[in-house]
Amino acid sequence: MMARHTARLTALAAVPAALALAAVPAAAHSGHKAAGSGNTYQVNLDQLNNSGAKGTAMLSLDGTRLTVKIEASGLVPSQPHAQHLHGSTDGHDFHCPDASADKNKDGIVTTAEGLPVYGDINISLTTKGDTSKNSGLAVDRMPAADKNGHLSYERTITVSQKVADHIKDLHVVQHGIDPNGNGKYDFGKGKSELDPKLPQEATAPTDCGMVQGAAVGSMPVGGVETGSGSTAGVEAPGLLAGGSAALAAAGALFVVRRRRAHTTDSVG
Repeated sequence: MMARHTARLTALAAVPAALALAAVPAAAHSGHKAAGSGNTYQVNLDQLNNSGAKGTAMLSLDGTRLTVKIEASGLVPSQPHAQHLHGSTDGHDFHCPDASADKNKDGIVTTAEGLPVYGDINISLTTKGDTSKNSGLAVDRMPAADKNGHLSYERTITVSQKVADHIKDLHVVQHGIDPNGNGKYDFGKGKSELDPKLPQEATAPTDCGMVQGAAVGSMPVGGVETGSGSTAGVEAPGLLAGGSAALAAAGALFVVRRRRAHTTDSVG
């Protein structure tokens, strides 16, 4: 009699715990939060062009509100560093390049050489204002590294639903290298293919990172999202349109000394 009573009490005690477990959303068990509940993705930035740059980016989504936080080091000190989310929201397969992207074998993977691999600009990670690819070279609104080559960036923007749905397909790329180690951008590696007024060092990619856990696939089929299937010269028109205006406003590429940017804007 006592044994049956004890067994019944044990079973009743287990009921609340079972009900509590049943009430936990399936997402909690899977380790992946539902869209719109503040998903955060980590991006580890690895050097390109033997730059020595590295860092971490965190992409946090709350619906279509995207917060980007970047901490990077090993950058060219006291110089602006253009940075973007590259890639596709239409199913093209892009990823970070390696040394094989250096088609002319000059030792530098340029922006044009990297473009077919990591894709066109989707979002320009400026400190304020427009974030479209037209602001790709808006150097007066790009963050600058401090005197030690460290860069901190944080901004919250409103993105399209397609970007929110395909955030794992996008990659963070920062630009600006110093192959001769003189602490500034110069024309030692020639002119930028994006704007001959700028040195190659100012626009070549310095690091790149994919969303952690995202698959690295083959080279894209169909090219960058232009409608023509061609990747040649795609990025330059958009960059030049924004870059020329930015240069006119800033006066010169290399006078920016923005140590830290922490802005919250809503961009349509």
